Parts: sequence; structure tokens; C-alpha cells
Amino acid sequence: MSFGWLKSALSASLSIAALMTGVIPVQAVEFEMPRLLVIGTPGTSSGSFASSNGWAPALQRDLGLYVRVVPEDSEFQRHRRLTQRRDLAVSSVSTAELRSQTEGVDHYATLPPAAQRILWHHNDTPWTFVVAGDSDLHTMEDLAKRPLRVAQGQFSPTMMGAVREGLPAWLNMSPEETDAHFTFVPASSYVENCRSVVEGRADVAYCASVSSVMAEMEGAPGGIRWLSMDLDNTEAWDRFLGRRPMAVPTEIAMGVASARGVDGLASNFLYVVTADTEEEFAYSLAKWFHQAYDRYRGSHPLSSRMSLKVFREYLDRSPLPVHEGTIRYLREVGAWTDEDDAWNREAIERMDRWIAARQAALEEARQNGIAPNARDDRFMAIMNRHTEGLDGFRTRL
Repeated sequence: MSFGWLKSALSASLSIAALMTGVIPVQAVEFEMPRLLVIGTPGTSSGSFASSNGWAPALQRDLGLYVRVVPEDSEFQRHRRLTQRRDLAVSSVSTAELRSQTEGVDHYATLPPAAQRILWHHNDTPWTFVVAGDSDLHTMEDLAKRPLRVAQGQFSPTMMGAVREGLPAWLNMSPEETDAHFTFVPASSYVENCRSVVEGRADVAYCASVSSVMAEMEGAPGGIRWLSMDLDNTEAWDRFLGRRPMAVPTEIAMGVASARGVDGLASNFLYVVTADTEEEFAYSLAKWFHQAYDRYRGSHPLSSRMSLKVFREYLDRSPLPVHEGTIRYLREVGAWTDEDDAWNREAIERMDRWIAARQAALEEARQNGIAPNARDDRFMAIMNRHTEGLDGFRTRL
């Protein structure tokens, strides 16, 4: 990945920053960082945006560069900005979304495929289904008892999949039963998606307990109620994970008070870069994330999930490839093994197969005069034929 490089070495920038701010740099390496580091996150109401803004000033002070955190609510557009427009250097993205981007799920199929790599762990966001506090819906099983309106976030293929595929799978509904039972209410943003249940436009929505909009909704007249995805209901979880393979069943311990203790799932968010990002760039940021942790972890509750310990625990389950610069640093501090090399090679090879297959499909479509369109059956037939039989990404258990 290319950047506009500083004329002077990073070591000189660090010295100047130390003299001006009184902050002793965490690291001093002979590497020229970009003058402007742009980090993309979900929208302004998301925990990802808030927590990134929490540690960004510390990075800016330590490395003597300007850090800009850019909110981009559209997952599709944020992916384009990282991999095509290249006006983002780093993006905060959920593992589920990263899988969709790699495998070309829904509208991602129309974009030129691009290999990505994990830079560092961001957070493990708790999710489940939420209803208005005065709703007659108290359990997940209640969702099968009468026809319902379900909020559907149009901005995220992953969130669309959670409600259109994951929810019916949990309830063991056939496609025909799903169509007869649910009316999906489109939402253009995450905030609109969640607010729909307190504004009376939907009966149930799929939301994260840590997002700031949930505190607003919790304080609204009547409040909200979270539906527990019982961890002991192994049959329902088996069906759900068959549709949402990157989810991790968990008891919610973060976010608004009304959600704590409720069974749900964790959606890990990662800071990712393109596969061609320079090794020294990734190494430098990984080193800073680790060494500066004690100074930035209190800047936002989610920043506490950026420790090396949490990152290492996630890597024990990750099916996604890690950037070579991050690996180099993890190995230096004894947090990467030869066994990790083995599964990471498999992850890279799996991603490369998906990228190659999707590129071949786009080329065939172009040669046949078919424009990339996820709603065009001709295009999707070509894409499905090229990707048929490829192993998908799924949490390692």
C-alpha cells in the first residue's frame, strides 16, 4: 500500500514530538510513517468510532503525525475506501463483515476483490435482538408466535444476513415460513435500525449493547428489553452458526445495564489493512498498540479490549489471516508460534482462492457484457459457478 511519505525519518519526528509535548515516545524506529493516518470506522453513534477517537490522540502525540478518524456508516463504502479509493489506511470492521467482503456476499460481489489482513484486535461487540420495553415479546421463542416486523439494516450485508437468515434459522423456520411470518422493515443506518423498535416502526431489531444509541433508547419512555439467545439451546445455536459462521456465543457483560447478563453473541471487530500494506507500517502500529495500551485503555470502555491478552485469545479462534508486520511483532514478544504460522498460511491460501475465483468471475462477466449487479441473476450465476465448492471462513473452535 502506498502513502505520501514524510521527508524526514520517524525518529526525527518522534524527537520533535517529545520536545513539544513532553511525552516520551513508545518506540523509535527508522521508518517514515505517513503524515496523515486516516482510520475508518462505523458511524458516529458506534462504539468503534468513539473508542478509536479515544486512543487516536495518544498515537498522534507519540508518533508526531496527524490521525484522523473518519465515520463511514456504510460498510460497503468503507470497504471501497480502504481497498479501492485508498483514502483509508486502516479500517475497523467486524469479522462477519470481513468474511462477507472476502467471499463476495450480496453487493460485495460487485466490487473488485481485495485481500485484507488483521492489524490488531479492536473489540468484541455483544449483540442480540432487542424489543421495546412494553412489547409482549419476552423470549426468542416468542418471535415465532405471531407475524412480526423486523428491522433490516440496508447498509450492512452482515446485519441483513443476521435477521433474514440467522433469526429464521434460530427459530427453525423454512424460507416459506419466514416470508409468511416476517415483514422486513428497511433501515438506512445503524441508528435508524435500532431506534425503529422504540419509534414503533418495527417489533424487533438486531443491535449491539455497547453502541451509544442504546443508552438513549434505554432511557426512552418504556425503555427496551433484550431477548436472550440461551447458551444452552445448542440446537438453535447450531442452526444459527450455520448461517452466521463468525459469531461467538457469549453472555453479554458490556454495554447498557439492561443487556448485561443476557445471552447473546460476540462479534469481534478488528483493525484491518490491505494485504499489500507495508510490513514496517503494520509492525510499527502493532508495536504501539501493545506498548501504549496502559495509557489509552481508559479512554473508552471498548479500548480495554485492545490488550495483547484479548488479541491473543481471539487469535486462538480466528480463521482470518494476520498481516506479516503484526506477526513479526507478536513473535518478538513471544505471542506467536510455529503453530500459528500453520493456520495463518491456511487462512491466506483460503483468502487467495476466494480472491482469484471472484476476479475470474468478474472477468468472465465483463467479456460477456454483463455489468456487476448483485440483483442480476446472470451475473450471480457466473459468480456462484466460480466460487462453488470453496471453503468458507468460519470461527475455529
